[in-house]
Amino acid sequence: MNRCRPKTVAVSAALVKQLREETGAGMMDCKKALAESDGDLEKAQEYLRKKGLSSADKKSSRLAAEGRISSYIHDSRIGTLIEINCETDFVGRSEKFKELVDDLAMQIVACPQVEFVSIEDIPESIVTKEKDIEMQREDLKSKPDQIKEKIVEGRITKRLGDLALLEQPFIKDDSIKVKDLVKQTVAALGENIKVRRFVRFTLGES
Repeated sequence: MNRCRPKTVAVSAALVKQLREETGAGMMDCKKALAESDGDLEKAQEYLRKKGLSSADKKSSRLAAEGRISSYIHDSRIGTLIEINCETDFVGRSEKFKELVDDLAMQIVACPQVEFVSIEDIPESIVTKEKDIEMQREDLKSKPDQIKEKIVEGRITKRLGDLALLEQPFIKDDSIKVKDLVKQTVAALGENIKVRRFVRFTLGES
């Protein structure tokens, strides 16, 4: 057996295409990233970021001051307003950008548990409260502290993800998250896009 032979990983064209759409990186760079990451999409994205090859991440540092505010009302009982920003008025008026804004307005109505745009927007007080609740769970009382911390961390990550819009499975394609949809749109339009804020209204609630 030749132990010096480099490992090869079969990478599907569909996976390469998805990585290209989400990062804006070149085809060969995406193939290499997936091969180096054993076909793991998230690890491949991280690989491209470390190599500075993700154009979507490069664009994320640019100022986004244009954009659109959109609304969606369902059955005259639930409604939402959302603001999404881009860099230029030209992109703000494009059909693809309008589609993104309208889709995310519908997403918010469909996900009543969502309260924040991203996990980073969640106040530390909520994070601390959720952690305290999990630490007191009956099923963890007999666990060693180190194991308990790991279990709680996993549960907290899931709970915080439930509260964040960008972490939700996209309502029109649950194989991707909302944050992946935004990255795909960034790569397609060539501009930074920022989901700025939203508000939800439910009839009879204050």
